[in-house]
Amino acid sequence: MSWGTELWDQYENLSLHTQKGIEFLERYGHFVRDRCAIEVEYAAKLRRLVKTYQPKKKEEEDYQYSPCRAFRLELNEVNDQAGQREVIAENLQANVLRELTILVKDFKEDRKKHLQEGARLMATLTGQIGNLERARKAYEKAFREAERALDNYQRADADLNLSRAEVEKQRMNMTVKTQQCEEAKTEYANQLQKTNDMQTLHYHTAMPEVFQHLQELDEKRVKNMRNYMTKSVAIERAVAPIIEQCLDGIEKAANEINEKEDTLLVIERYKSGFQPPGDFPFEDLSAAKSYDSNSQLSQPVMQPIHNHLTVKGTVSGGKIKKRVGLFGIFSSNKEDCSDLPPNQRKKRLQQRIDEIQAKIQQETAARDGLMKMKGVYEQNPALGDPMSIEGQLNESSHKLDKLGTEMTKFQGYLDEAMRAGVNLSSPSQVSRKPTTNGSATRPLSSRRSSHSGGEESLSRSASDSSVSNVNTSQPVHKKSAPGTPQPIHGSTNSPESGLGASRTSLPGSGGEEYYLDDLEAQPPLGTCRALYPFDATSEGSIPMYDGEELYMIELDQGDGWTRVRRISQPIEGFVPTSYIECNLYNT
Repeated sequence: MSWGTELWDQYENLSLHTQKGIEFLERYGHFVRDRCAIEVEYAAKLRRLVKTYQPKKKEEEDYQYSPCRAFRLELNEVNDQAGQREVIAENLQANVLRELTILVKDFKEDRKKHLQEGARLMATLTGQIGNLERARKAYEKAFREAERALDNYQRADADLNLSRAEVEKQRMNMTVKTQQCEEAKTEYANQLQKTNDMQTLHYHTAMPEVFQHLQELDEKRVKNMRNYMTKSVAIERAVAPIIEQCLDGIEKAANEINEKEDTLLVIERYKSGFQPPGDFPFEDLSAAKSYDSNSQLSQPVMQPIHNHLTVKGTVSGGKIKKRVGLFGIFSSNKEDCSDLPPNQRKKRLQQRIDEIQAKIQQETAARDGLMKMKGVYEQNPALGDPMSIEGQLNESSHKLDKLGTEMTKFQGYLDEAMRAGVNLSSPSQVSRKPTTNGSATRPLSSRRSSHSGGEESLSRSASDSSVSNVNTSQPVHKKSAPGTPQPIHGSTNSPESGLGASRTSLPGSGGEEYYLDDLEAQPPLGTCRALYPFDATSEGSIPMYDGEELYMIELDQGDGWTRVRRISQPIEGFVPTSYIECNLYNT
């Protein structure tokens, strides 16, 4: 079916139809454009939502529970979905919207050109029909005048009263008018033939060709409309498997939520290791009167019942001190963790021992490598001087000796904690036992093992010196000269020693302990790049992947750890110095 044969007389309707078709295609382009904007906005809002609900630094420890871990995984999957929505928008803009906009512009230009050609053909045909009409009217006028001249001649020739001259004049007029009529008739016949030929060409060749171009343009528009819709579906379908994987990931994370596991985590996190308190004893006031004759008999005083359990489950000999810790409610400020409940103390000491064992293994491997290198140099001196390795071997041996000393020390702390945790009574029971001065005895959790005296370093690095001696009933603070700060307890070779709350005993404070927050934001000293991936195995350290860029907040103080901060998130922690490549800012 062709518009040129079937719609030969529908020029105006076809013009209107093609105009509406192009406008519809342009409207579809606006739809794609607005959809891309919505996809981009949706992705941005999803990312903003994920960022809003990302766990804060103070909530990190809570995310060990399975619902929190599942929720974090869901946030990651939602963030991935946002990325896929952005991919959809980008592909729609590049593969659909841009081509569609160019095509609409071309359609408008082609339609205008074809309609102008059709209008020209129609104007030409209309002009020719006008010429035909004028020739017909001229022929009609000449024919009437010729008839009138013939009639006048016949009447003059029949009238005997007219002279021959008058008759000849009428004859000559008749001849002229008849000749003019013939000429008009010939012109009319020529114009008629020309008009018929042009009209045949117009309706059978010229205009059908114009209509054919318009038909092809409209069919191309419809075809491209179909292609663009199909392409839009293909673009969205291409990311559907990834979105499906995101949904599968969320479902998998939800299925990994385990209420029993969380119950055990809560027990492990908050268990103090104390035994429940026993019954309160009955105090006989009459027996107390008869026993102490010197006391005021009229005012018997019962021993008040104390319960020194703090809100954190720890034991406090006085007021609750402010503890600002980065890692959970059980944060220790002593090297032997004696200020923690028994169960938490054993857990923390075991973590410290595991860290030291990992360092020993790492240092042992490094020493073995140096030994092999020294052997190769001894066998082939051309490769290097064996004595150049000697210094590194001595340093490695010194580190191993130091780590061995720390291992022995913390193993002793752990053994002491294991002995102290056997049949340990609750703090409330301990506090009920009166002393000679009426004060309660200090609980076992506040005892510290006896070691040789020595001041600990104020830096975050480990110190080989031990803590000051104390007796079994009450802690004794090492005195110092006026103006000299007391040593920071709990300074170890672990990352958490630099992140936990540091504690000093200020002179003139009567032994009262102050906990200083060491978490104020510090400007970066430079940047560093991870040379190897690192999985954080201890509190205070943070994981990093190979090639990750980080800010350096604090340089290595000789303990093998550098304090860093993530560039993308405000998360700080320690990483091994040997695992990173440092770039300091120029000052």
